Amino acid sequence: MLDIAWNPTLNTLTRNAWRLSFGGGIAPVQRTPSTRIHEALHQDLYRFDGSDTDDDRPILLVPPLAAPAQCFDLRPGQSLAAHLVESGKATYLVDYGTMGYADRGLGFEDWVDDFIPAAVDRVSRLHDGAPVDLIGWSLGGTMSLLTAAGRSDLPIGSVTAIGTPIDYESVTMIAPLRAVGRFTGDRPLTTATGAMGGLPAPLVQASYRFTALQRELTKPWFIARNLHDAETLARMESIDRFMADMPGYPARFFRQVCTQLILGNALTEGSFATRNGAIALADLTVPVLAIGGTEDVIAPIPSVRAATDVLTGSPSVRFESAPGSHLGLVAGPKAKDSTWAHIDGFLDGVVAQTA
Repeated sequence: MLDIAWNPTLNTLTRNAWRLSFGGGIAPVQRTPSTRIHEALHQDLYRFDGSDTDDDRPILLVPPLAAPAQCFDLRPGQSLAAHLVESGKATYLVDYGTMGYADRGLGFEDWVDDFIPAAVDRVSRLHDGAPVDLIGWSLGGTMSLLTAAGRSDLPIGSVTAIGTPIDYESVTMIAPLRAVGRFTGDRPLTTATGAMGGLPAPLVQASYRFTALQRELTKPWFIARNLHDAETLARMESIDRFMADMPGYPARFFRQVCTQLILGNALTEGSFATRNGAIALADLTVPVLAIGGTEDVIAPIPSVRAATDVLTGSPSVRFESAPGSHLGLVAGPKAKDSTWAHIDGFLDGVVAQTA
């Protein structure tokens, strides 16, 4: 009797341990099918299969730099992209690819004046000029907000910013950098990256792991406790793959992050300087949804909620909180019933207001 009860469990434990250690992983990489409809340097555009091109409210997913575009599509059950497609939304993704030394001169202006506007225009034209709803995660939300503010000529219907910090003084984990920066400026952060042409991918990956230090330190115990649970291990595995695939930052972009966002806290002042001129957040005139995570140390709730103070030209700025870490907000086990549900409700409301 004891053998019958324990044998399946022991088989499961043994099988999962083997797959994690030697067998290629718990679950294979499985993405939502998509088709590349435009190819260009740092601005490949994908349409997720099943998206109805007759939908009059297409969505463009805007990832941050230094994170794989797969942040919106880690695996089944952890895919905002799949959720949107299953909800009947025509869903697109802009993918910047990897960054190298040749990209060292690229800055925010290249994304908010060129790459993202081009993607918005292409998606809109596929839908007879319909407005495009932008959904950005982390700095992807920052770039979406700046694009909407700086390019009022674009057919943007709304902006959803997930885990997007506005007030960097509220990000306690970078307080030491800000304190040192008051005396040294950005030099300790940007001198080396300028020489290297940017922040290399290994440093980005190490930095992200540091923000989840407790997760990294307790990972062996987490695996031991969940060795019987393939689904939990598969979620862990998808996050590990995501972090291992993080690309780097171009030097100019990273310097702008350091000088204007981290040290200057420019977004709380309502303006962001680019080589093409300053962008005023008050010039954004579309509805905005900002979502902050209860366990997010990269973009704590107060830093995200600050969007309600600076986007003074928007007809409505809605803030919602959701359980989860920075990545967990968009792809965690609770995202479907929190973040994704907030997005569904927001988009339905935007459509109703414009009908």
